Amino acid sequence: MTAENDDNSDITLRLMDLGDIDDFMVWATDDKVSQFCTWKTCTSKEEAMTYMINSVIPHPWMRAICLKNRAIGYIMLTAFEGNDACRCEVGYVLASKYWGKGIATRALKMVASTVFCEWTHLERLDAWVDQDNLGSQRVLVKAGFQKEGVLRKYMLIKGKPRDMVVFSLLSTDPHVN
Repeated sequence: MTAENDDNSDITLRLMDLGDIDDFMVWATDDKVSQFCTWKTCTSKEEAMTYMINSVIPHPWMRAICLKNRAIGYIMLTAFEGNDACRCEVGYVLASKYWGKGIATRALKMVASTVFCEWTHLERLDAWVDQDNLGSQRVLVKAGFQKEGVLRKYMLIKGKPRDMVVFSLLSTDPHVN
C-alpha cells in the first residue's frame, strides 16, 4: 500500500522481516514509544530479535510503516473469531522522532481504506488507547474513528491496571470509502 499525493506521499506499508532489525531497534528501545504498549522496552539487539522472531514476523497482519522504504513503526490488525468475527483490533507504533507529522494518521487511513474491502465480513475496527495517551487519541480522531467511552481498569500495562478509551471505525462510516 502506498499513500497518494499528500504531504506523506512517501509512506508505504509492507511486511516486516529481520532486515528491519536496526530500524526496529530505534523505537523498540525507546521508553517514550513503549510507555503505553503492553510489551516492554527492548534493552538489547538480541531481545529485539527474539521479539521480532516470536511476535512480529509470525503475526497474521502486521505491516511496517515505512518512510522511503525505511521502517519507522508498524501497524497491525488482530482479527477476532466466532461471534466477534465482524470486528478486529488495530494497533500501531511509531518512532517518537516522527510523532506529530500525520504519519500514523495516514497509515491508519491507508489500512481503513482497504481492510473493509479485503475482509468483506468485517464491520468494525476497534482501537483501545490508554487514557493518558492523548497523542494516540488524536491520531484516531483524525483518522475518522469515533470515541465510544472509557473502560475503567480494563487492561494491564506494565503490570498496572489502566483505563482504556475505546474508539471504533465502522465499514458504513462515510469517510471509509
